[in-house]
Amino acid sequence: MTLVAIPNETNPTDKRTAMSPANIAKLVQSGADVLVEEGLGVGSGFSNDQYRQAGAMVTKNHEEIFSGSDVVLRIHKPTTEEAELLKRGSIHISHLDPFNEQELIETLNNRQASTISMEMIPRTTRAQKMDALSSQASLAGYVMVLQAANRLNRILPMMMTPSGTIKPAKVFVIGAGVAGLQSIATARRLGARITAFDTRAIVAEQVESLGATFLNIDLGETGQTEDGYARELTAEQLNTQQQAQSDEIAKSDIVITTAQVFGRKPPRLVTLETVKRMQPGSIIVDMAAASGGNVEGSIAGEEVEIDGVIIIGSGNWSGQVCRDASNMYSNNLTNLFTEYWNEDRKLFEIDLQDDILSACVITHGGEIINETIRKHYS
Repeated sequence: MTLVAIPNETNPTDKRTAMSPANIAKLVQSGADVLVEEGLGVGSGFSNDQYRQAGAMVTKNHEEIFSGSDVVLRIHKPTTEEAELLKRGSIHISHLDPFNEQELIETLNNRQASTISMEMIPRTTRAQKMDALSSQASLAGYVMVLQAANRLNRILPMMMTPSGTIKPAKVFVIGAGVAGLQSIATARRLGARITAFDTRAIVAEQVESLGATFLNIDLGETGQTEDGYARELTAEQLNTQQQAQSDEIAKSDIVITTAQVFGRKPPRLVTLETVKRMQPGSIIVDMAAASGGNVEGSIAGEEVEIDGVIIIGSGNWSGQVCRDASNMYSNNLTNLFTEYWNEDRKLFEIDLQDDILSACVITHGGEIINETIRKHYS
């Protein structure tokens, strides 16, 4: 019988859990034995008894999760020490940050572990139900608007009162991917007036369908990757974008930046000079602060103030709504697991000819088999 194990997340600031009791029950019903670490869902409001009632065994032994299981499911990448505990030939599924964690990937490979990186799930129709980046980014877009609104020194909607009319706040969203579109939708529901920009002109229709105005900036040829991500701009294009959007930023009450280039440092979109043009009391939320930042002056995990403008780079955005974030990530993992679960053999099978697995499996059979990552390391 295959033993599937879920450890507690070791990041003290993240209250999410990789598996909800409802999805544990699905794994058990499929024929897997499930072991969870005591306290697994406490941060998200799930008790140990709920996991037991779903059919899981509960252990206090953190090391047992890694050394005794056939499949490990989690949110964050393991530490090197945890990776060295893995049972040889086991399967580890989580975010792995493979572009920046070569030593960890090599450690996992030396254990002959098969690893699946949740960041590498392709953005295809078939893989959509497994796409954790998108599910968490959607929640992040919502949270960023609420954080900005909470810190702003005025209200977002227009309000007509006996003492006068309050104009709606102006919100500028940079990047109209999953997080950006959710930011637009949330700000719109709160009554703000929104302008948005994305290097991919193809998303203008989506922006406008949500009630926002699309800022047109001629950057020449840009486009998007096969997976739907924005292509990296040249230095000249980036400078053009910075200059063209500076006026829009200066007159905005809230600016939300969501631009990230997968596997690379995010582009610097807002200069310190532009920040200083904003009115004191204005808010900037930098979604990319943890990986380098879109905004000059933002600091990962912190809130800073520059000439009266507050820049929020707190990060772990979806973790701020950990209950829903846990449920959504748990659904992503369960959909991935059940897609490749052989009910007859009671095994999780890795087929490297499969279009999804060929993109997200990093190590297998003692080799780094992902071509993109292998080339990145060479």
